Amino acid sequence: MGKKYENIISWVEHEIEEGRLHHGDKLPAEKEFAEQFEVSRQTVRRALEDLTDRGIVEGRRGSGTYISVNTRRYTGKEIRVAVMLTYVDTYIFPMILRGMEAVFSKEGCALQISVTDNAVEKERMILKEFIRTQSVDGVIAETVKSGLPSPNMELYMELQKMGIPVLFVNSFYKELDIPHISMDDQRAGYLAARHLIECGHTKIGGIFKADDGQGHLRYAGYTEALMEKDIKVRGEKVIWIDSEELRDMEEESTKFLKRLRDCTACVCYNDEAAYKLVSIFRKAGIRIPKDLSIVGIDDSGLAKFCTVPLTSVKNPVERLGRTAAERMVACVCRKEEMQTIEFEPELVMRSSVQVRSDV
Repeated sequence: MGKKYENIISWVEHEIEEGRLHHGDKLPAEKEFAEQFEVSRQTVRRALEDLTDRGIVEGRRGSGTYISVNTRRYTGKEIRVAVMLTYVDTYIFPMILRGMEAVFSKEGCALQISVTDNAVEKERMILKEFIRTQSVDGVIAETVKSGLPSPNMELYMELQKMGIPVLFVNSFYKELDIPHISMDDQRAGYLAARHLIECGHTKIGGIFKADDGQGHLRYAGYTEALMEKDIKVRGEKVIWIDSEELRDMEEESTKFLKRLRDCTACVCYNDEAAYKLVSIFRKAGIRIPKDLSIVGIDDSGLAKFCTVPLTSVKNPVERLGRTAAERMVACVCRKEEMQTIEFEPELVMRSSVQVRSDV
């Protein structure tokens, strides 16, 4: 029985290697195998049991036996990981990629970079291409406008059904049971607001992004810090903006000057918002930090080189990218399960916050 049993296994392996069987394909029924190889059904079952033990196939009750292995990895082809980010050449994104590239280069994996420009349509197009070509072994994705309902969630689920692991980085869709690697964004918002409170500020405004989940979490941390000290959360002093409005903040300077007029401090969604707020207020003759203290989030280059160097909450972006790549390699190559990791942020103090003299 041994040789006949091995013939069935060899046939399945050869079909995978030749690209005629892929993840999710159904194998012939036991009866068909028995007739094709002129063996007993007991021999067929033994072959399928061995293939199951090796993780190549899986049986589904009442349905049959299906290919379960990631066929690109099984056939020894180059491991290719797709990294899909909203942007790649600005702000914190080059540092995220640097961390990833260091790992993938060391492991001999090919890195395929895609850019969505934070657009739902581009995210959908890229995901559909991954599904159509089955050309990648794993996907590391920064979600698009994760604070809003997304029509692309079923595409991420389809990738997983195909045996292509998905890991979210930097942001995530909370509706999907997919692990993510990010900073603890709620904690970041909390640290920013708590620092201003410790410096004697009670009239603390905020600028947060409405279309990104990170904005909601950072706002939650901001409100947590204020309520912890029984400071009223003044809704009229919290400005919600979307991605396009963040880019064009300086064109809407009147809105920010009016809404934050009575505040002595402001927590900004990120360093980009903080950097632009400094420019808006300085042009209006308002002194930073004497008249308005500002805290950003991410500790990017913008924070360091702003005309008033910004106090900011550090986002460990290079470590974040490196960890995401390590987890994906471990999953694809060693079948290790991926888990969510949220890094603890830390405050970096510079010149944009003033301690109030009455503290």
